[in-house]
Amino acid sequence: MAQVIKPPQAIPADRDAPMIFLAGSIDMGRAEPWQRQVEAVLADENVILLNPRRDDWDNSWLPTIQNPQFRQQVEWELDGLEKADLILVYFAPATQAPVSLLEMGLFARSGKMMIACPRGYWRRGNVEVVSKRFDIPLHPDLETALLVMRRWIQEHNRPKTV
Repeated sequence: MAQVIKPPQAIPADRDAPMIFLAGSIDMGRAEPWQRQVEAVLADENVILLNPRRDDWDNSWLPTIQNPQFRQQVEWELDGLEKADLILVYFAPATQAPVSLLEMGLFARSGKMMIACPRGYWRRGNVEVVSKRFDIPLHPDLETALLVMRRWIQEHNRPKTV
């Protein structure tokens, strides 16, 4: 069964399942809750999903380093991105997702990223060029990425042979 962890829950240090960070369009809560679709599709898999879409997010929180709730959120996301075995970045067409673009850039060289970017995303060309440059798998939609992700999870849950 998939385990979903959201901020401010602690990210596990010890685990027996692959961990995936769900980066992508949130746009201060205006983006569709696509993370629910990921959670539903992967519900029966042995995986830990790090979902940064905080249940108790308050849009009145100022996005400054001086704001402890905002800073905690950003630090949780950075920790999750670093600790994840795989990072899924989804760029929803009706969003801008500037933080997701930043995260894509920060982890483009990590070798642990996959991207879903449908036509209509306002910076799809930039995403395509970065994906090609850093050999990041780029999928035309979330559904295709989830099919590939399911195979990746199953491969990473196989017993290691000596």
